[in-house]
Amino acid sequence: MAKVWLLAARPKTLPAAVAPVVIGSAIANHDVLSVHWPSLFCALAGAVFIQIGTNFANDYFDFVKGTDTADRIGPTRATQAGLIKPETMRIAFICAFALALLPGAYIIYRGGWPYLAIGIISIICGVLYTGGPFPLGYLGLGDVFVLIFFGPVAVCGTYYLHVLDVTRDVFIASLAPGLISCALLTVNNLRDVDQDRVGNKRTLAVRFGRAFARAEYVLCVATACAAIPIYFAVAYRNYWFFVVPIICALVTRSPFTAVLRSVEGPVLNNALGSTGKLLLAFSVAFSVCFLL
Repeated sequence: MAKVWLLAARPKTLPAAVAPVVIGSAIANHDVLSVHWPSLFCALAGAVFIQIGTNFANDYFDFVKGTDTADRIGPTRATQAGLIKPETMRIAFICAFALALLPGAYIIYRGGWPYLAIGIISIICGVLYTGGPFPLGYLGLGDVFVLIFFGPVAVCGTYYLHVLDVTRDVFIASLAPGLISCALLTVNNLRDVDQDRVGNKRTLAVRFGRAFARAEYVLCVATACAAIPIYFAVAYRNYWFFVVPIICALVTRSPFTAVLRSVEGPVLNNALGSTGKLLLAFSVAFSVCFLL
């Protein structure tokens, strides 16, 4: 049963929760030469619990709305496959969001009441991504949600917990993990475009077609992995940042080929995993540059 819950938690998506916290903490260490460790641990825990809660909620609501069917070509979804009862999955996503409140309490103590609003909005959006009468993912707003919450909100929010301030450069840096997370979503939507169209899930890939989704993927990855590191290489005169695009190019060769040439589910599933690895590799390499 543990394997079933691990499957439902979608571990390949968790780098999207971890990367912004790592990057925000690394930039804070660069700027003030210290890390506020309780904030780091609480931010990591809170981000992971919210991500898992969102994944559980997505599993539940896509099944209830009939989007996930036996014809699904993506990875197995626990509720649709009958591995977990819908009522159990509903309790699970509520519990995951509740667990996020535990580290969230310290974050509010450290950063102030605005973090209460951020936490509540994050949880509400996690539910409304696929749930409620106007689900974000079904309206084509998922990309905006992912860019904002896995980018500026997460990175700048983490940075502020360390430094109690936010700078222009940390905002620029925050766009990178948000864009790669958006690329992750784009692969998912590209793979599911036909099924989503039948289920009236109006993602950007459904609204504008596969060519648009492929262009979105390339633009997100290129901006995050090349343009932003090059900006910091020049602005900080730290030429280690030029290594980041090279590392990312090595990692992205396989998913780029898959996204640009294939419409097959298994191939795009592999591209989804590879894009998750790209996010992890980028966050480590980018963060290390701030420490050098």
